[in-house]
Amino acid sequence: MDKKNPASVMDDLTRRGFSEQFKPKSDGLRAVQSGQTFGPSQVKIVEQYRFEGVSDPDDMSIVYAIETRNGVRAARSPTRSASTPIHASAPSFAR
Repeated sequence: MDKKNPASVMDDLTRRGFSEQFKPKSDGLRAVQSGQTFGPSQVKIVEQYRFEGVSDPDDMSIVYAIETRNGVRAARSPTRSASTPIHASAPSFAR
């Protein structure tokens, strides 16, 4: 796998079955395709990749591979700006 940029990691994770999309909700992560909502105790981050900007280390992104207890898998890259603290862009269950 080419781990040089977030897009290549997202593509690889999707090929490996991390194909669901999660949207953050107040009570957990909602799976877009199935409509299920998973609370913090039902999900875990199984892989993570961090990318720093070439000219500005504050320009960074993180890709998470997330899996639920019942096997639903998703890749997620939360959006954040340079002024957003890293912990604020992490899923709430990862803080």
